[in-house]
Amino acid sequence: MNNRSSGILLHPSSLPGNHGIGDLGTAAYKFVDLLSNLKQSLWQVLPLCPVADGYSPYQSPSAFAGNPLLLSLELLQEEGFLLAEDLDDVPDFSLDFVDFADVEIWKMEKLQQTFKNFEKNSTAEQRIFFEQWSADAAFWLEDYATFAAMKIISGGLGWTDWENAWKFRDSFEIQKFREKYAFAISFQKFVQWQFFRQWTALRKYANQQGIRIIGDLPIFVAYDSAEVWSNPELFKLDTNQQLNAVAGVPPDYFSNTGQHWGNPLYRWEEMRKDAYSWWKKRLRYTLEQFDFVRIDHFRGFENYWEIPADAETAAEGEWKEGPGLEFFEEMFKELGELPIIAEDLGLITPDVNLLREKCGFPGMKVLQFAFSDENNAYLPHNYENTNTVVYSGTHDNNTSLGWFRELSELERERLQVYLSKNVQEDSVCYELMRLAWSSTAVFALAPLQDLLSLGGDCRMNLPGTSGGKNWGWRCRAWQMKDLNQHWIVQLTETYARDQKVEV
Repeated sequence: MNNRSSGILLHPSSLPGNHGIGDLGTAAYKFVDLLSNLKQSLWQVLPLCPVADGYSPYQSPSAFAGNPLLLSLELLQEEGFLLAEDLDDVPDFSLDFVDFADVEIWKMEKLQQTFKNFEKNSTAEQRIFFEQWSADAAFWLEDYATFAAMKIISGGLGWTDWENAWKFRDSFEIQKFREKYAFAISFQKFVQWQFFRQWTALRKYANQQGIRIIGDLPIFVAYDSAEVWSNPELFKLDTNQQLNAVAGVPPDYFSNTGQHWGNPLYRWEEMRKDAYSWWKKRLRYTLEQFDFVRIDHFRGFENYWEIPADAETAAEGEWKEGPGLEFFEEMFKELGELPIIAEDLGLITPDVNLLREKCGFPGMKVLQFAFSDENNAYLPHNYENTNTVVYSGTHDNNTSLGWFRELSELERERLQVYLSKNVQEDSVCYELMRLAWSSTAVFALAPLQDLLSLGGDCRMNLPGTSGGKNWGWRCRAWQMKDLNQHWIVQLTETYARDQKVEV
């Protein structure tokens, strides 16, 4: 990470399109073209994994699988896996917001039809490719496909509510299930095969245009996930597979009572016994999908907030020691140099910074946090080195326009003084981007909402809450076309961020 570069944060689900949710098809390729035209070289996404209740990509039923809802049905149709008439019944989906429940019902039905068509009409070569890919991914795919099929057969129950033979993975019963529901399991594998085919092709196209993709790896996995079901010994569960403790953070900028995430915590001492092999598989697989990877909640490797499972709020937790430098030394030995960005926001101690520095990972600076006091560490003149990534805001922040509208008089005054100009609503997004692009940080990024000067009703997520419009924002195609490309190109050239990224 040695070239000054810039880019845009946008999850594929936010792309325009007529199927209820953005996908990996035509709009994604057009977005890559837009990035290239804007002389940007980075596209940052959120986790691409499946979503469950609440639809957060940070609470996924799999740490390895891709989100079926992001599959492009049009690309499947082009390949002959869907017929033209199969897409004649597209509901009148919102173009502004993802209605996940309705999209899931309709799209999964279409994917079922795709698989039936594949089973009936696929060539011998296609079947060989499918079988070979499934064999290569078997280290995670077998358990995930079985888990996903069991969820459906059980009527959507969490795995801890399954019958004991399934819950405790009785080998005879698991094998019997796999034989009885072979079609349902093969369907899950097929969907994953198609997802990674589409994603690999999109990433290849982006790389050919000089665009590198920044992925996102949540440190924790969901309780109701294939990973916890298949590896319960690696997580803090009791003998009945119930949670002993959960992850979260203490009271912070986002919440007065902290954030109660509910994710199971790792038994780091158990993982240490085999040199963190599960993590090595996870990280290797993630790095195969992206050019850079942002590790969400990096501080959890130094110390993490442990909340009793029966606690009402996150405030009742306490800090526990994480695996520290030893963990990353094992990763380096196995995987070599790691193109990782450390999400080091929140209550960060000197020990967390020291761990990040020893690993050589860039940290993050968010300009929306920079004006709470006069000498804030996120103000660009306080950046100690170039090995950092600066954002106007992230998916967890308000849009910059929404943020500006909610600033206190004192914070707004600090912003005006720092920029030496009278910032208004019609200029604040540009000014924050200019501040980011002109900084010494090696990478500068902004959410697409900021390039479009959109208000707070278009924010992606409000931490500490679930439901509502979290994760659902979508961009309209006309907004992409109306983007003021000239000032973004000029900004990028002026501050020498029009270089291609070396990976």
